Amino acid sequence: MIILAAVIGALGSYLYKSGADAVDGTVISYLASVRILTGAACYVGVMVLFVAAYRVGGGLTVLYPVYATTFIFAAIIALFAYGTPIRLVNIGGMALLVFGMYLMGRQ
Repeated sequence: MIILAAVIGALGSYLYKSGADAVDGTVISYLASVRILTGAACYVGVMVLFVAAYRVGGGLTVLYPVYATTFIFAAIIALFAYGTPIRLVNIGGMALLVFGMYLMGRQ
């Protein structure tokens, strides 16, 4: 559930960014943007998945670090959507995230 939440969270970030690029800067344009509203719905979905994961017994110290994979998924989306390169330092940060998740999940 949390990996799905991470993917949806990264998608929500992409929708916020693409929505912000498409509006004219007025409050009405933000409120009327389908992309921004869909991004907000993604974040609501993330919270629903968090609550469900906690409800079935997931611990905060395990689930929240796994949610940090949102940054990995966001980098991949940015690569394909905007051509933002993933540099060696980014890969190093991603590796540290994964290693940290491993350490947090150990009993």
